[in-house]
Amino acid sequence: MNVSTPVKYTLGGIALVLAFLAGDGTMRTYLESTPGALEAKAVESTYRPGFELKDLDGKLRNADEWNGQVMVVNFWATWCPPCRKEMPEFIALQEKYASAGLQFVGIALDDAQKVADFIDTIGVEYPILVGQDDATRVSDAYGNRLGALPYTAVVDRSGTIVKTFRGEVSRQAIEKVITRHL
Repeated sequence: MNVSTPVKYTLGGIALVLAFLAGDGTMRTYLESTPGALEAKAVESTYRPGFELKDLDGKLRNADEWNGQVMVVNFWATWCPPCRKEMPEFIALQEKYASAGLQFVGIALDDAQKVADFIDTIGVEYPILVGQDDATRVSDAYGNRLGALPYTAVVDRSGTIVKTFRGEVSRQAIEKVITRHL
């Protein structure tokens, strides 16, 4: 059964909210015990999938552009509050570690105009790629089969996915992974 992108992400979001509302500290356990979490962990230690998506200027960008760098691929949407909350931290980390070989790449599962309007308000300087169904396929390839947003994958210099994060990630957690691979 092929579920449409909005329905898939809505269902994934509902599952996350229900886990959070359980309120007993089992959110992480829930996330790690879902089939999607197992799939996300299954992509860790594998070579990153390739992709081609358009940026906000309509230019086709290829994942190979960032070969040899530590790449953080973040899947997000303008309508996703946790996505919006973590982006200032990503901006700061990009600025801090760019000269050491770090490259954030945002992939928005959203309308290009909404993305452009949002990006302008917060000052994102790293590449933002857009797509709906194409971006969803890339997200799936990176292990996000549950359709959670945000979803982030850290790729080392050799192209290996070293860590995935489903849901909002703290600066401390992602910085710890990034610095190990710079």
